[in-house]
Amino acid sequence: MRSKTLRTAFLSLAAGLAALAFSRVQAADSPSGESWSRPEAVEAVTKKAKAFKPSPSAPLESDDRSWIVVEAAGREERNKVAQAGVSIEMVDGSKVGGIATAQAIRKLQEAGLSIEKQVSLRSIGLEDFPKPDEVFHNYSETLSEINAVAASQPDLASVFSIGKSVQGKDIIALRLNADAKGSEPNSKPGIVFLATHHAREHLSTEVALKLARWLAENRGKPEVRGLLATRDIFIIPLVNPDGVEFDIETGRYRWQRKNMRKNSDGSVGVDLNRNYGYKWGGGGASTSPGDDTYRGASAFSEPESRAVRDFVEAHPNLKILLSYHTFSELILYPWGHTNDPISEGRALKAYQSMAQKMAEMTGYTPEQSSDLYIASGDTTDWSWGAKKIFSFTFELTPRSMWAGGFYPGAGVIDSTFQKNIAPALYLIDLADDPYRAGGGAVALAGSQEPAAVSK
Repeated sequence: MRSKTLRTAFLSLAAGLAALAFSRVQAADSPSGESWSRPEAVEAVTKKAKAFKPSPSAPLESDDRSWIVVEAAGREERNKVAQAGVSIEMVDGSKVGGIATAQAIRKLQEAGLSIEKQVSLRSIGLEDFPKPDEVFHNYSETLSEINAVAASQPDLASVFSIGKSVQGKDIIALRLNADAKGSEPNSKPGIVFLATHHAREHLSTEVALKLARWLAENRGKPEVRGLLATRDIFIIPLVNPDGVEFDIETGRYRWQRKNMRKNSDGSVGVDLNRNYGYKWGGGGASTSPGDDTYRGASAFSEPESRAVRDFVEAHPNLKILLSYHTFSELILYPWGHTNDPISEGRALKAYQSMAQKMAEMTGYTPEQSSDLYIASGDTTDWSWGAKKIFSFTFELTPRSMWAGGFYPGAGVIDSTFQKNIAPALYLIDLADDPYRAGGGAVALAGSQEPAAVSK
């Protein structure tokens, strides 16, 4: 269980970030019942953030990153923020919140963009995962859980590695298919669920693991039995295992996004979700190795992104891909590298219909990825652009930084998963022909709302 002292400190800081970011939040939305627009409230929470002392053993003394709030009124301004190397994590009206290195902040200033607030990540004290008997899974626990699911259904489930990380860890996949094991080819319509391209997005791992167990444990239900008999389902819960272990290994979260590549300038990490080959090197992907959105030396320079590529190319039966991320409660579809919509009208209609339907199931907001800001080299642009696999990114709970951001606590896991069961079933169902979503003819999961799904 989380330390009450650290948890309280984080909530105080989270509230402070809300105050720093947006000056017009109503009093009813404020934890204290007071308006965050009051100067004394802003000053008080800022003092709390500054007063928090990190653990002496915390390894962040040299981390120059900050949470910043930038005035960016419109998509073009947001694109400038992304192009500077900022990892944009929140958009609210004309305000953009994200994580930036000192170099990225200088680029913003040179571009004439106004940085309204700045809080050093070093001042944000967060603890490691709860004790081993709690629900979040590190790398070894993820392996154990996936193997346990497979062992519980040996006729249906199998586990295999799609490749290795920079540090040599296996990137594991669970397959649910009674007619094919491991990486064997199969002609059934396929779907793959990916999670945790970005290390600090631990909730995405939990949703993927819970989906694996839920499908296995509910295989006898008619609506699930039919899907398992006719689909080839893959779940890859941890694309970035090295980054995850680094993020949690010290007893204090490190806000790690990237993998653990040692860069030539001494910095660490490549943003795996800017490293895919379709339109790699375009806007919204940094050329500076220290930035959180560093794209890598070349397309597919990283073993993790190559592992996903090779897995996809080895399974041409894949028709749908869903990549889980956090946070903001969004349903995103291509394109990300350009403001232009998908040119194929029939595909665009299907994408929009699917996104809208899943938004109704979850309460998330559906939109084209680039409606937020340009980002090139991401997973779903590649899987659609190069392979014509219908591809979505889900930005999971919470909606905002001050509701927990990347580290919302174990209390959100079950409710987040419950919201995402129906969309998963809906996509599995559509894997035979995603285009039929555009005509409204979805036989099974399209009519199933999240509240109707039992645990």
